[in-house]
Amino acid sequence: QVQLVESGGGSVQAGESLRLSCAASKSSYSSGCMGWFRQAPGKEREGVAVIGNDGSTEYAVSVKGRFTISKDNAKNTLDLQMNSLKAEDTAIYYCAASSREYYGSRWALETQRLYDSWGQGIQVTVSS
Repeated sequence: QVQLVESGGGSVQAGESLRLSCAASKSSYSSGCMGWFRQAPGKEREGVAVIGNDGSTEYAVSVKGRFTISKDNAKNTLDLQMNSLKAEDTAIYYCAASSREYYGSRWALETQRLYDSWGQGIQVTVSS
């Protein structure tokens, strides 16, 4: 089982930035599709951003232009740069990895069953 550990969460004011990082324990998973998902209180978990094995990316409409996903295969890390944060970005953010190679696509963003491994989640709180 691949272990994924998120870091970088916290509390910020609206308009500020945060960078989330996810460290993977098993190098084989760094070649698969990876992504960030979030769950706000009282809501279902949703896809935020995914990156395919070829580097292709897909973002949720609500974060497009503000968030950037990136992956470093040499370091087995996945990052999410979050700029211009809004109160509605408040949620627990999860890192996820698939053992298979997929393009970063809307399908990969919306199909959570593709992902074999999940991190424990990290809180991001944005105050308005």
